[in-house]
Amino acid sequence: MNNLYEDGLEKCAANYAPLTPLSFIARSATVFPDHVAIIHGSKRRTWAQTYERCRRLASALAARGIGRGDGVAVMAPNIPEIYEAHFGVPMSGAVLNAINTRLDAKTVAYILDHGEAKVVLTDTEYSAVMAEALTLSKTRPLVIDIADDQGPGGERLGEMDYEAFLAAGDPGFDWQPPDDEWRAISLNYTSGTTGEPKGVVYHHRGASLTAVSNIMAWGMTQHPIYLWTLPMFHCNGWCFPWAMAAVAGTNICLRRVEAGAIYDAFADLGVTHLCGAPIVMQMILDASDDQRRPLTQKIEMMTAAAPPPPSVLARIAAQGIHVTHVYGLTETYGPAVVSAWKTQWDVLPEKERAAKLARQGVAYPLLDGLMVAAADSLAPVAADGRELGEVLMRGNLVMKGYLKNKTATEAAFAGGWFHSGDLAVRHADSYVELKDRSKDIIISGGENISSIEVEGALYRHPDVSRVAVVAKADEKWGETPCAFVELRPGAAVSKDDLIAHCRQELAQFKCPRHVVFGTLPATSTGKIQKFILRERADNLPEGAD
Repeated sequence: MNNLYEDGLEKCAANYAPLTPLSFIARSATVFPDHVAIIHGSKRRTWAQTYERCRRLASALAARGIGRGDGVAVMAPNIPEIYEAHFGVPMSGAVLNAINTRLDAKTVAYILDHGEAKVVLTDTEYSAVMAEALTLSKTRPLVIDIADDQGPGGERLGEMDYEAFLAAGDPGFDWQPPDDEWRAISLNYTSGTTGEPKGVVYHHRGASLTAVSNIMAWGMTQHPIYLWTLPMFHCNGWCFPWAMAAVAGTNICLRRVEAGAIYDAFADLGVTHLCGAPIVMQMILDASDDQRRPLTQKIEMMTAAAPPPPSVLARIAAQGIHVTHVYGLTETYGPAVVSAWKTQWDVLPEKERAAKLARQGVAYPLLDGLMVAAADSLAPVAADGRELGEVLMRGNLVMKGYLKNKTATEAAFAGGWFHSGDLAVRHADSYVELKDRSKDIIISGGENISSIEVEGALYRHPDVSRVAVVAKADEKWGETPCAFVELRPGAAVSKDDLIAHCRQELAQFKCPRHVVFGTLPATSTGKIQKFILRERADNLPEGAD
């Protein structure tokens, strides 16, 4: 049967183009060529200059044979080079893998091997870790050093430095958008729940739509001034590198997140927006008198991870900073749920307002589905704020899948929904509120820590018999690992001994800050009852173990 709305109305070059966030920078460089895109110390670069550098990077990569499906890793703090990589790498057709700068060499080596990195861009500050990782890695990538003049320096590991690499590239490189928006644009690694991280693959469509969703959910207008307190290695900075290109904003790079530097950027550069974990909020509040600067502008802050305590929200609002709370996972390009504010809540008492804000919220504008339901039957929970279910999502803001892990991908997408592993309730107004994490992931300072990975490190100590690690609420970090340990008979090991041991096994931020010795509660079958330990951790006085 003929369909008058289909016949003769096919997709063609004139009416269809695959979505990609790379189009955003091309537009801003054309429409706002002289608007400042990047500020880093004394450096100022316009959108035209930034676009030219991205094209040079793409050209230099292509000249080395890098193209579709090749991995390009970058290990750097929030500096212009990692921002440029978010455009230059996919312009070559390659896939960007931004690596967490806090990881240990063994994990970095695993990521380089698993992602099959052909090129590594590495800041010299991390040369010791990267040098060891390259020794452990089976891959033999082309190594390019980033020598940032704002950094502390460090050993050169590569064939050349980043500026020399760019100099070999063509500023007018005729890059091509992907022929299919389903093509991979980036690779991000989770912390993993069994020690080995999983590689989460993003596509051009999802990155583009998440960037637009960020703009819509936050009510961003043209030319915001954005301070980079959220690591660009974390879910590609929640896709804000691409969002900022879409609105031709100004990116203020911040190599180290420190209270004084934040206040200086607020006062001297007119920051209007920033993102970060609650620890960044706490850093702003805890600034010393000599670090504080008077603020004249309204500042918008987006935060995720553990919801900020009501007292913290009230104090940050008094500073002139308006907070938007979001929720998401690496698998959802960062935030995919937002605690959308309703004006009728303005008149609520302070405590009730803070409770509303602390909820995870509702679906992002371009997330197709959000549901709290039974994980097996997919039956939705009652919207009563009491019945627990798993947070499920689906649509364009969900990853392609896990790299080289079909089994995990199929399990995550069971029943046509992405299974977050997080337990929540749904309120009568449809807002979602997290209650627990079924995967026992600890979110500390915005970073995910696998309790199982920490337990594995502790089990490797010869005096440890049994161990369980849970999250303990922390005013500064949001959550920190708390270890409950049973020692072997006759052992005489201290808390400091075990923490020192963990520092030999793990990145420092993953090490437990609290160690409690004693018999672990268990079921009749020997399974450790973590819910009891969570209660004990929450009731543990600060400074007591």
